[in-house]
Amino acid sequence: MSYYTKAKFLISAPDIRHLKNDSGIEVAFAGRSNAGKSSALNTLTRQKNLARTSKTPGRTQLINVFELEEDKRLVDLPGYGFAQVPIAMKKKWQASLGEYLQKRKSLKGLVVLMDIRHPFKDLDQDLIHWAVDAGIPVLALLTKADKLKSGKRKAQLLMAREAALAFMGDVTVHTFSSLNRHGLPELEGVLNQWLSLETKESSE
Repeated sequence: MSYYTKAKFLISAPDIRHLKNDSGIEVAFAGRSNAGKSSALNTLTRQKNLARTSKTPGRTQLINVFELEEDKRLVDLPGYGFAQVPIAMKKKWQASLGEYLQKRKSLKGLVVLMDIRHPFKDLDQDLIHWAVDAGIPVLALLTKADKLKSGKRKAQLLMAREAALAFMGDVTVHTFSSLNRHGLPELEGVLNQWLSLETKESSE
């Protein structure tokens, strides 16, 4: 049984002023609106409907918080970069994203989800730079890995790892697929470290 099956919805908020206490440990998930963020959270937690998936990207307009246990949380940040969203709304989302990354003291790690076929677009890079500047470790998760054959997938991973060096920070890169759970152990391994679960799980 995975630790992450414990996740339960806690709160939705338009910005950090509406979030509950800023203590304990939070790990946030962010990505372009079509990067498969909700699907990844559902796969991680083994819950089909924990994070809402939508046929229309850009529906996640709030910061959604899921509690794992007291003082340990997963945070689903608003999707960004979707063309059909009004400019004013985009700016509002970007402001709340930046504020969350720079001011949230309990944030201990950021998962940036990117389609493996189109990694490190401008907004993804902005987000990673923000996190690195704030001293937050980043996992760049290349989603939809099932869309590529093994050789191409490995080549994209190597290329992305090379590109990640330019951020000059703690940036790890892994591939992932919600469809076949490829990369799930690697994702859990990084999260376990950030949530300080390593010692706890090994003693069980």
